[in-house]
Formats: sequence, C-alpha cells, structure tokens
Amino acid sequence: MQKLVYYVAISLDGFICGEDSDISGFISEGSGVVKYMADLQQYETTIMGKNTYEFGYAYGLQPGQPAYAHMDHYIFSKSLKFEDAHEKVHLVADYDVDTIHKLKESSRTDIYVCGGGIFAGWLFDHQLIDVLKVKINPLILGKGVRLFGDSTQGCQLELVETESHDGGLQFHTYTIKYT
Repeated sequence: MQKLVYYVAISLDGFICGEDSDISGFISEGSGVVKYMADLQQYETTIMGKNTYEFGYAYGLQPGQPAYAHMDHYIFSKSLKFEDAHEKVHLVADYDVDTIHKLKESSRTDIYVCGGGIFAGWLFDHQLIDVLKVKINPLILGKGVRLFGDSTQGCQLELVETESHDGGLQFHTYTIKYT
C-alpha cells in the first residue's frame, strides 16, 4: 500500500498561506523550489480539496484541467462541477475514507497531498496521512490557513530528513506516529 505524503509550504507559525490565500511571502525561487519541483515528478497521483484546486485558477489553471500534467487528480468536493474535465481529473463528491484506502492500494507511487487546510485536517483526523514534508519558510504570518485547518488532533512525529536551501528555507520530513 502506498503512502499519503502531505508536502506543503508553511510559515514558522504553521500557516500554509496568509489571509485571502496570500503566499507572497513564501520563497518562490532558488534551490528549494527546484528540489520541490523535481520531487513532484515522483508522484503519479495527487489528491486535494476544492479550495486548493481553485487556488490554481489565479495562476492560469483552467477548470477541469490537471494542475500537474503527469498526475491523476482526485479532487474532493461536494460542489465543484466541470462541463468538460480532462481524463486525469476526477471529482470525488464526498470525503470518504474507503476512497482514500482504494487510492493507496491502487496507486503505483506514493500519493501527493496537495494543499491543505480543511482537507488535510480531515485526512489527519482520520489518520490517513503517512508522511509530512514541510517546507518551512522564514516568515511569521500571524493568521491565515493552518497546516491542518481546524483539526485538534495531536500525534508524535519522527524526523527522518532535514535539508537547508537558499534564503533560509528548511525542508523537514517526518513519519507520522498516530496514537
């Protein structure tokens, strides 16, 4: 069975974006960004919530098109609809643990959890995320979207790798140890 890998940029105070989805303070170039883009090539499947998918519209993503051309996309949303979706874009109407388990069993690679907030919190609350890989940016946002949304679950993490990149960007990879 493959793993769900939540690979996401955060501020030092644990936000994946500021108010109004603002990511302008996050590092957007340099060795860390190159590494992240290269790492994404190892995934054949991505899962995300509606807000994360629609976030791409501000960067030229067209509704129904894949954000990552080489990945199958599973977008979890009760309200999102596409008139003409690309064959790599699949809508999942309900947050469903069984669907996640089926994806983990059928995928040939680990699965990239794109974005976060509400959806990542739901995955975390159901103990479905296996690996947390955070790109820690050297800034404090104070408010915005939290790493796991409104989840209040706690757990232990096992640090398995750290990397330093340009501009003070740090990558930390953890295995999640649910209790």
